[in-house]
Amino acid sequence: MLLKTFGWSFAVTALGLVAAVFYGGWEAFGVVAILAVLEISLSFDNAVVNAGILKKMNAFWQKIFLTVGVLIAVFGMRLVFPVVIVAITAKLNPVDAVHLAFADKDRYQQLVTDAHPAIAAFGGMFLLMIFLDFIFEDRDIQWLCWIERPLAKLGKVDMLSVCISLIVLLITSFTFATQAHQHGGAHADKAQTVLIAGIAGLITYLVVGGLSGFFEERLEEEEEREHEEEEEAARTGKKKSAVLLAGQAAFFMFLYLEVLDASFSFDGVIGAFAITNDIVMMALGLGIGAMYVRSLTVYLVRQGTLDDYVYLEHGAHYAIGALALILMVTIRYEINEVITGLVGVVLIALSFWSSVRRNRALAAAGAGSGEKAEVSSGV
Repeated sequence: MLLKTFGWSFAVTALGLVAAVFYGGWEAFGVVAILAVLEISLSFDNAVVNAGILKKMNAFWQKIFLTVGVLIAVFGMRLVFPVVIVAITAKLNPVDAVHLAFADKDRYQQLVTDAHPAIAAFGGMFLLMIFLDFIFEDRDIQWLCWIERPLAKLGKVDMLSVCISLIVLLITSFTFATQAHQHGGAHADKAQTVLIAGIAGLITYLVVGGLSGFFEERLEEEEEREHEEEEEAARTGKKKSAVLLAGQAAFFMFLYLEVLDASFSFDGVIGAFAITNDIVMMALGLGIGAMYVRSLTVYLVRQGTLDDYVYLEHGAHYAIGALALILMVTIRYEINEVITGLVGVVLIALSFWSSVRRNRALAAAGAGSGEKAEVSSGV
């Protein structure tokens, strides 16, 4: 099971490290290995959230996620995306941007760094919406009850998550505007860029998330109808359109996963420049890390880990909320990538520990009374 799920990741790791040695020697080998570890540590919460979505998809779409999705993640976000950012920022055509990445690495790094406010605003708003929609939803299982219960009640207010996200965006862009005024307007353009990019991230979430949710609901309705009409369908021999709806639902959920992965990868791509500005080594290292994140996602789904450790999804979404705020803060202030990675790891570790405590308490209650009793984590 382990080899089947992580086989491609192991193969890509071997090929990537060998390629690094041929490209730049053992120094490149070390840099690529560090980048891979950086990507995995920053994106573990991504895997947990992805697993919560991927478990709703059939085996075919899980394979698509591991094949086409990997191509998009590795070559799209880790290789093409930085080049596109440079092309837009420097107003260059893609060919010149690629040439710049190889010929003038310092200039290339500077251009990507200059584009960070727009990247952080887009990704921060997208991730913030994911966190808010999760925390405002009334759930049967709650982790931090003292926080989640009152927030679930507030969540009954329509569009509350959108309003809060826009307030955060306005505060962030206003901070840039204030800084621009204090420095003679040097950052005025960035303030406007932050606002536009943040709105784009919000719109992207609403469109992609709305479409995936719409088709998911259609699929659930169709499954209920199929169950009710099962005898009639067997008698008449008519085939229902459930497969088509499943395909539509899975497609938009897949699209949602790719946008989610893109938002998670922003901090990894930017943080990679703290280690190297070589686009080849960056693509190799981050690509290896992205493969493990995807394999881990599938492993969590097939092992039923989220069902066994029910607070893991909560911890991952809290990590998403923390990452969203960190991205917004990094628009003006620099935050070390180690802190970003540790925040997510600590939150997920706490949620795992709470899940283990819950399972032990349920087992003890079942052994004592023969019945399972729901317990709170007490975190």
